[in-house]
Amino acid sequence: MTSSNSILSITVLPGKSKNGTAENFSEIILSPGDVLSIVGATGSGKTAFINDIEVLAQGDTVTGRIILVNGQNPPDDFIRDPSKKPIAMITQNTKCLADLTVHEFLEMHLRSRKISDISLLEKTIQTANKFTGEKIAAGMRICSLSGGQTRSLFIADAVIISNTPIILLDELENAGIFKEKVIEELRQLRKTTIFVTHDPYVALLTDRRIVMENGTVKCILEPGDLEKDVLFRISEIDKELSAMRERIRGGELLFENKGGTSV
Repeated sequence: MTSSNSILSITVLPGKSKNGTAENFSEIILSPGDVLSIVGATGSGKTAFINDIEVLAQGDTVTGRIILVNGQNPPDDFIRDPSKKPIAMITQNTKCLADLTVHEFLEMHLRSRKISDISLLEKTIQTANKFTGEKIAAGMRICSLSGGQTRSLFIADAVIISNTPIILLDELENAGIFKEKVIEELRQLRKTTIFVTHDPYVALLTDRRIVMENGTVKCILEPGDLEKDVLFRISEIDKELSAMRERIRGGELLFENKGGTSV
């Protein structure tokens, strides 16, 4: 029987567009460690694409796509048993209604998965703090965390406690998250990762880009080293913007000096 730890590939088979025409690709194969982004205009079908993967669609969604695990239909328990599901999806809605501390929230998740290793609690918080400059502590209330802190915690929770091999992130571009550190960590852990994004920096950090249009895959880009100069330039811009953001948060005024740089 296939377990979540023995997933060697996820295959996306084509569906149809909003007007019923077939998608123009044969298959998209995702392997451990692959990092992809999905780009396109609002309403182009980006979220629907990752939703198909999240529910392990079998031609039963509006797109008609089929998702295979290791080249075969997924086991029934992958679909029906949340504790065995190999996919974690973190959406733009990171609100948590439960008035729990971070420790209580993670402890509840451990219990629900019948995990006895409580050291994973601290490991999860440590991992989350790699992703955000706003330190997260065990005693903080989930409801009081910023958007960046909450997103960082949920990503770390998916990586450490859920330990799913496939992670889907819908809109990572949050001011409180270190995007390159998230991607670096997921690569090192050999997670298959897909980002839905409008952020050019996130898109350029990924290995492949799936471009969506009218509800279908328009094309799949694999730039290799072609964009490395642009990536370096965008990285520098992103660092400068992050530094400005922190200075504004700290109450500083920003202005241009004679050389054209902010001080």
